[in-house]
Formats: sequence, C-alpha cells, structure tokens
Amino acid sequence: MVDPDFQNLLAEVDWECRRRSIPMIGPHKARKLAEWIGEARPNLVVEVGTAIGYSGLWIADTLRRLSQGRLITLEQDEQRALEAQRYFERAGLADRITIMVGDAREKIALVRGPIDVLFLDGGFANYYPCFERARPQLANGAWLIADNVAIGAAEMSDYLDWVRRHCPSRTEWFDTDLQWVQRDAMEVSIYQTRTGA
Repeated sequence: MVDPDFQNLLAEVDWECRRRSIPMIGPHKARKLAEWIGEARPNLVVEVGTAIGYSGLWIADTLRRLSQGRLITLEQDEQRALEAQRYFERAGLADRITIMVGDAREKIALVRGPIDVLFLDGGFANYYPCFERARPQLANGAWLIADNVAIGAAEMSDYLDWVRRHCPSRTEWFDTDLQWVQRDAMEVSIYQTRTGA
C-alpha cells in the first residue's frame, strides 16, 4: 500500500535535488534499486554517497516493507548529512539508518558486516577504493550496485574492470528525466568470497 505522506516527502526531496542540482539517482533508477533491495532481502545495506537522502529513503522504505535490515550511509558533506537525517526522521525511518560523516574511503573500513548490499553512488574515482576497504566485510553473494557507470566509466574503470572480471555482472540502462543526465546505467554484480584478487 502506498503511503501518501511518504510519497509527498520523496517528491519534496526530489524537487530539492533538482532545484539545487544535487546529484541523485532519480525515480527511474530508484524504483529499480528498490526492486533489487527487495530481491536481495539484506540485513545490512551500505551506501556510499548520501547527499540529502533521496536514495536512502527508497532503500530504508524497502527495508521497512521487508520488516528487516538496516542502512549505513556515508556522506562527506556534514550539512547534507544533517539535512538527510531530518528527512529520515520525518519519514519515520531514522531507526533503520546510520549516517557516517567523513571520507567514505576511510569510514567504510569501520563498518562491521556482513554487508549484503553495497551501493556505490559517490565520487566515481572512489568506487574501487571503497569496494576494497569494504571487501573484508562483504557477505558471500553480496550485491554490488554501482550508479553512473556510463557517465563515470572512465573514472571508475578500475572498479568496473575488477567486477566484470571476477563477478557475474550486468549493466542496466535507464532513460532519466534529470537535467544533468538523460541516459545512464547501473552495474549490478554478485560478489563471491572465493573470487580471486
């Protein structure tokens, strides 16, 4: 059942991101992300790149509907993290979400897993360093979901090269209605702990 208050809050955050040109995944990719979270049925999701909480709201709402799991989300900008926290509280989701503020490449090493879903949506060059630091905590069969793999392919080539060589991976394309990008892709990979270096 759709909660109109939650939908209105999502619309508010969506509008704020567009108005202020704050990067976000947008509704097309967000619906697919929620679908993947539902399939994965995770106990722990780690997101790199909170911004003001748009994708975090989608993730945590999916966890609420699953009646399981929590989200740890990492954001470098303290003001954006505070804004996201306010949205999480308004949505009644704050009890499922922990925000870690600082450099994700350092903070992610503090996360204690197992991590069932790793969602990479921050600085493109940080995807591989964040993955490497999180790797010891990844569950066998963890979902690795990377956003912006079309527009950011060059900067995240080390990450994409690794997952495409070592994991079952697929690229999914999306047409979006975002002013900064009209077509982009997400990469979904399934991590196996026995994969080589």
